[in-house]
Amino acid sequence: MFDLELLRTFVCVVDAGGFTRGGERINRTQSTVSQQIRKLEEQLGRPLLLRQRAGKSIHLTEDGERLIGYARRLVQLATEAHSVVCAGAEAGMVKLGVPEDFDVQQLMTLLSGFARQHAEVRLDTFNGLSVDLYARLEGKDIDLALVKRDVGQEPGAYPVLASWPEHLYWVAGYGLQSIVSPVPLVVFGQGCIYRNRIIHALESAGRTWRVAFSSQSLTGIQAAVSANLGISLVPASAVLPSHRLLREQEGFFPVPPSELALVSASRLMPNVQRKVVDYLTAHLEVSNVIKKATTAH
Repeated sequence: MFDLELLRTFVCVVDAGGFTRGGERINRTQSTVSQQIRKLEEQLGRPLLLRQRAGKSIHLTEDGERLIGYARRLVQLATEAHSVVCAGAEAGMVKLGVPEDFDVQQLMTLLSGFARQHAEVRLDTFNGLSVDLYARLEGKDIDLALVKRDVGQEPGAYPVLASWPEHLYWVAGYGLQSIVSPVPLVVFGQGCIYRNRIIHALESAGRTWRVAFSSQSLTGIQAAVSANLGISLVPASAVLPSHRLLREQEGFFPVPPSELALVSASRLMPNVQRKVVDYLTAHLEVSNVIKKATTAH
């Protein structure tokens, strides 16, 4: 069996780039660190580090390269287990799915605010389209998810804990003044609610369309619209000053609002997940206001 203390020393030495700096991270002298590395090498029967005394630098041997990834995972898992047990029953980890087009700044504000109130809880986030997040919920890969859906949609297998309406806007770049059929579309991949809304709206109006650009990234969608590759349908928070709003006179009529819903993988939630739900319900806001710089044009 591996000695976790020796593995921790090994990881610190590699990450710090030397015995002395590695020792400083774990409050050990250079000689003690050298002894621990030597002991680990003796247990394995092979060298892990190549020492270059002149430059005071170290390099991994081939066996060291094989071990370092496992060592990091073992040390991280041991640290996590220790933290959870010592923190008591209230500690834990919650995995939250977040839509691909969720505002990054708002997400960071939410995460930092939650961390200040609940330092004992680790909150991991996973990005994806709503269809991907539902698949993760089904596979129990995540505990909670913020998903895009039709307003009032039946909850199905996953209970809706809270919801926020969001208004959608047709946008194009300022260089794309005349939009003729087939209408060039800038869209997310198949399964995206915005993509479905665009196609349904255009076909209902008797207009033909073509996919000019597709991306799994909100940044990619925004940039493609700004570059005049095509038109798109986005929430207010995703409209940039480099986008112009398409008008009814151009044949782009308002579409029904969608909603951002917080859903759970299970109806029975542990207390640690309830903390996340309560915080998001109290602090999450969906922006339906477009910047003045955009609406002025």
